[in-house]
Amino acid sequence: MSAPATISFENTEYAFAYKPDKELKKAHFLFKSMGQQWLVNLGTRLTPWAIKAGLPINGIIRNTIFAQFVGGETLKETSAVAAKLAAFNVQVILDYGVEGKEGESNFDHACEEFIRVIEYAASQPNIPLISIKVTGFARFALLEKLDAAADNKSGYMGTVHLEVLTGEERKEWDRVVQRMQRIVTAAADNNIGVLVDAEETWVQDPVDALTMQMMQKYNTQRAVVYNTIQLYRHDRLQFLKDSTGQSRIGQFIPGVKLVRGAYMEKERRRAMEKGLASPIQPSKEASDKDYDEAVAYCIEHLDHLYVVIASHNEQSNLYATQLLQKKDRPLNHPHIHFSQLYGMSDNITFNLAKAGCPVSKYLPFGPIKDVIPYLMRRAQENSSVSGQTGRELALIKKELARRKL
Repeated sequence: MSAPATISFENTEYAFAYKPDKELKKAHFLFKSMGQQWLVNLGTRLTPWAIKAGLPINGIIRNTIFAQFVGGETLKETSAVAAKLAAFNVQVILDYGVEGKEGESNFDHACEEFIRVIEYAASQPNIPLISIKVTGFARFALLEKLDAAADNKSGYMGTVHLEVLTGEERKEWDRVVQRMQRIVTAAADNNIGVLVDAEETWVQDPVDALTMQMMQKYNTQRAVVYNTIQLYRHDRLQFLKDSTGQSRIGQFIPGVKLVRGAYMEKERRRAMEKGLASPIQPSKEASDKDYDEAVAYCIEHLDHLYVVIASHNEQSNLYATQLLQKKDRPLNHPHIHFSQLYGMSDNITFNLAKAGCPVSKYLPFGPIKDVIPYLMRRAQENSSVSGQTGRELALIKKELARRKL
C-alpha cells in the first residue's frame, strides 16, 4: 500500500499551513473567547436580537465567528475558500446554511437554491457533495404529524403514513416529495452526492422514509443520496443495520453519513418535559462505542455501501484508517469519505489529506442574518463539548510557537 502505516493528528504544520499568522491569531482569540461560558451565553442571546433589531454588528460578526466557520455570503465568495483548501487536497461539502424559514414560497426558494448549489458544485473540481435539510423545504409541523403516525408501527422503513393527513396536507406533502425529487434528480444528472441532514427525533421518521425512497429510486449504480445517522441516539446503530438490510431487499446502494449528533441538550430537555424516555445515549462512552461500531460495520460492508465518516473525534478517525489498512483496503477507497466542519479540527482534516484520504470540509454559506442559527450552534457546541475548545487552542498555540521559532 502507498499509504503510511500510521497517521498522527499532532502535526500542526500540516494542520494550519493554509492559515497565515494573522488568521491563526484571530482563530486563537475566537476559541479563547468561546471557552468563556458566560460570554457564549450572552452572545447567543444578544446576537440574534441585535440582527433582528438592525443594529450595525454585521462587520463584527463577519470578521470573527462568520469568517471562522462560514465560507461566505454567496457561492462566489466560497470559491476562494474552496480553492485554498484544494491546494492541500481537501475537498468541500457545500451547505446552503439558511434555516428556520417557513412558508411555501420560502420552501420553493430553498429548493431552487439547493439545485443552484448542485449545478455550481458540478462546475468545480473539488466539491463532490452537498448537504440539504428537509426542514428547509418542508413544514416542521407537517413532519411532526407524520412522525407521530409512524410511532409504534412497523413495516418498510421507506413508508410515510399519509392516512393521518387531511386532503390539503397530502397535497402539501406531495410538494415536499416533488422538491426532494427535483433536488436529487439534479444531483444524479450532475454526478454530485446529496447528504440529507438529520433532524430532531420527533420529525426524523418521515425524513428517514423520504430519504430511503430517494435511495431506492436513485442509488442504483452509486450512492447519490446519503442519510445521516446520529450515533448519540441509542437506537441508531440498529437503524443503520436495518436500513442496510432493507437496501438489499430493495436492491439499491445505501449511502450513510455517520455523526455523533447535534441536538443532545434539546432532546433531553424535551424528553424530561414530556415524561418520555430519552432517545440519547446514557453516556459519552456509550455514544463513542456505537459510533466506532458503526464505522466498523460500514467498513466491513464497504463493497455494498458508501460512507462519510463525519467526526471531530481523533480516535474514531484513526480507527477508520486502521481498519482500512487491516483489511488491506486503500485509504482512498471510492466508497469512503471523511469530513469535518470548516473552522474546526484542522489537525484531523489536513493530516488525513496528507495521508491520502478523501476528506472534505463541511462549508456553509449564506447571508449573515440567515446563518446566525448555525453560528450560534457552533459557539454553543465549542463551549459545551468537553475539551473541544481546549484542544483547538492547544493546537493553535503549538503552531504559533513553532512559527515563532
